[in-house]
Amino acid sequence: METLVRPLSSRIRPGLGRLGLLAAASAVIALTASDAEAARRRAANFDGTWNVVFATRGGNCSPTYNAPFAVQGRRVASAGGGKVTGGITGGGNVAVRISVGASVATGRGRLAGNTGSGTWSGLIQGDRCHGVWQATRS
Repeated sequence: METLVRPLSSRIRPGLGRLGLLAAASAVIALTASDAEAARRRAANFDGTWNVVFATRGGNCSPTYNAPFAVQGRRVASAGGGKVTGGITGGGNVAVRISVGASVATGRGRLAGNTGSGTWSGLIQGDRCHGVWQATRS
C-alpha cells in the first residue's frame, strides 16, 4: 500500500501566501510608524524653559553666565536675552550657538529628564574662553 503525500504547495490555497506577506508588511509599517511617533514624543519630552548656567574653565571671562533657553520640539531658542539657535535630538543631544552683541559661543551636551550638562567655547567680549554648562528645566 503506497501513501501519497501531496506537495506543500498543493495544500496551500492560492493567494494565502500573498495574504501572509501583506499582513507582515502591514506589521512592519505599523512598527515603523510607532517608532517615528515614539521618537517624536521623546523629542517633545524636553519642551519647556531651561535655566542654563555657564561656568568658565579657561580664558579671561566672567566666572559664570546665566541664560534661559526655550526648547520646543527639536528646536532650541532664547527664552530671554541674546540670540540662541540650535537643535536637540530625540535622545537629548543638544547643540547651540549663542550671540550677544559681538560675543559668540557654541555649546554641546546632553539633556536627560529635567537636567543637562555639556561644554562650551567662544569669543566673549574679545577673549577666547571655554567651560562647562549645567541646565535645569523650570
